[in-house]
Amino acid sequence: MTPRLEGATRLRVVIAEDSAILRDGLAALLARRGHDVVAVGDGEALVREVALRDAGGDLPDVVVADIRMPPTFTDEGMRAATALRAAHPGLPVLVFSQYVEMRYAAQLLAAGAGGIGYLLKDRVADVSDFLDALDRVAGGQTVLDPEVVTQLMGASAAGDAGLARLTPREREVIGLMAEGRSNGAIAERLYLSYGAVEKNVASIFAKLGLEADAADHRRVLAVLRYLGA
Repeated sequence: MTPRLEGATRLRVVIAEDSAILRDGLAALLARRGHDVVAVGDGEALVREVALRDAGGDLPDVVVADIRMPPTFTDEGMRAATALRAAHPGLPVLVFSQYVEMRYAAQLLAAGAGGIGYLLKDRVADVSDFLDALDRVAGGQTVLDPEVVTQLMGASAAGDAGLARLTPREREVIGLMAEGRSNGAIAERLYLSYGAVEKNVASIFAKLGLEADAADHRRVLAVLRYLGA
C-alpha cells in the first residue's frame, strides 16, 4: 500500500462517476495519498455501496458524486446524493460536476449543517484545490464553487429583511463564507484585518437574528439564509 502522507488523515471515500477515465483517475489519485477508495459508475451503485458499508458499520467519510450518470444522464447522481444525505444525516457529500443543478443543490444544503461541497470540474485549476475541498467537506465544512454560490443566491435577499440590511462589505464576507472560506482566508482575500472580518461576521449574525447556542451553527445557518436554501 502507498504510504500515507505525513500529518494527513486517512479517509474512506466512495466515488460515483460514469466516465471511466475520470473515475479511475480520481480513485488512483486518492489511493496514492493513502485513502480507502471504492469507485462506481452510477447512482444506484453508489446507494448500494453506501448501504453495504453501513451494514458493516463502516460508512464512508465522504462521498464524491457526479450529477449526470446512467441510465438517463440527467440528475441520477444528484438524486442519489440527496437520498444518501437524507438516509444518513451528516454524511459528507462532495458533488463534482460540470453542471449546476439548482433544485437538488438547494435540497442538499437545506438537509443539514455542513459536510457539503459542490465543485465544478472545469473550474478546479489544481489537484491540491480538490484535495483540500475533499478534506474540508469530510471535516464537516461547506465548500462551494463561486459560480454555484452566484446561481444559488439569485434573488434570495429580496424577501429577507435581515439580508436586505447587510452592507456591501458584509455581502462580500457572507459570499466568501458560502464558498467555505475561513475568517483568515476572507481577511486575505478582502485585504482586511482578521479583527475586521470578525466584526463583519458578528454583524451579519446580529442582522440575521442568529444567536449563539450550544452547537453554534450560526455560520452554516447564515450561509443557508444567504443562498435561499
